This record gives sequence, structure tokens and C-alpha cells, in this order.
Amino acid sequence: MPLTIACLHTAQSNAPLFDAAAEALPGGALRLAHHVRADLLRAPTPDTLDEAASLLRRLAQGADAVLLTCSTIGAAVGQVGEAPCPVLRADAALAEAACRSGGPVHVLYAAPTTRGPTEALFAAAAAKTGAQLDLRFVEGAWDLFLAGDLPGYHARIAAVALGLPGRVALAQASMARAAALMEGAPPLTVPTIGVMAAARAAVRARNPG
Repeated sequence: MPLTIACLHTAQSNAPLFDAAAEALPGGALRLAHHVRADLLRAPTPDTLDEAASLLRRLAQGADAVLLTCSTIGAAVGQVGEAPCPVLRADAALAEAACRSGGPVHVLYAAPTTRGPTEALFAAAAAKTGAQLDLRFVEGAWDLFLAGDLPGYHARIAAVALGLPGRVALAQASMARAAALMEGAPPLTVPTIGVMAAARAAVRARNPG
């Protein structure tokens, strides 16, 4: 029986990125159910986080795992409490993977509202391994995203990321397609890492022994 991962997005354009990541996994026994709430892409106020946490709890009914794909409201995962399946923050898996080996880690973000949640998340992961973080805002990229210029958005991100030494992590799911514009070692992206983490958590929950 296929595993079902319920994904909560704040941008419709992110859903295909996670579908592509799921299709790349071996086995092919993973189904993603996409739920988009663009209205939640705002400053992470207590009301916004409460609303997102309530929605995540509802999505957990009937799913094998739930994946919150938005970095800005990622803290809502910590407010879910008990749920019938694992509820994960996609960028948390990215932070753990990026910082696992220590050393320099360049973390790129584009939405101004994402800085606080992203910095806190990666700082916690880096504290476990001694990784040295370089948090970089990609100037002007988010305006391109909001205008619907995704090629320009990804090109701006790739231009900043190219040539950075050490590991590069693209902190927002929407940034993932910039990786295709970069030669050499590809950056770590939220969809690929997040889907793998959700699939592993779902398997463990289904087969706890």
C-alpha cells in the first residue's frame, strides 16, 4: 500500500517540486496530497502559527506523514502537539543535512519574512556539529517571485550561489529549481531532503518494530 504524505504549501508552484522529488525516490510507493494556503504566507504571528498548526493536525487524519513546506511558518510544526502520524517541517530536514558534517554552510533565502525562522532553525542544527553558518539574503529575488518571473527568480539565486565554497543550502522550497542552473556540486534543496525525511518517518511510524 503506497505511503501518503500530505503537503501543506503556501505557493501552488511548489507542489510540482515535491512531486518531482517523490518520483525520484526508488520504489515508487509514495503519494503526495497537496494542500495550498497562500494566505498563510505572511509574517509568522501567533495567530498565523495557530491557524497553520490546526490545519496540520487536520491533514494528519488519514495520512502517513505531514510535511509543512513553507519556511516562514515552519514554527507551526512545534505547536501541533499529538497527531496520528509524524508532522515534519521540510526545512528542518534540510538544516540537519546541511550542518551534519560541520564546516562552512552557506544558507540562501529570498523572502524577508523567512530570515528569522531560517536563522533560528539552522543555528540550532549548527550548534550540534560546529558548522559555521553564512546566512545570505538574495537581494531582489523575492520581488521576481511575487511578479511571477520564476526564471528570473531562479537565475538571481544561482548567481549568488555560484562559486561559494563548502555546502550551499537553498532554504526555501521555491528556490529548488535554481540548482539546475549551477554546475559542479549541486546545492541542497528543501523538496529533495524534505520528501526523503517524510518518507522515512512514515515508514518508521507504519512499522514501529
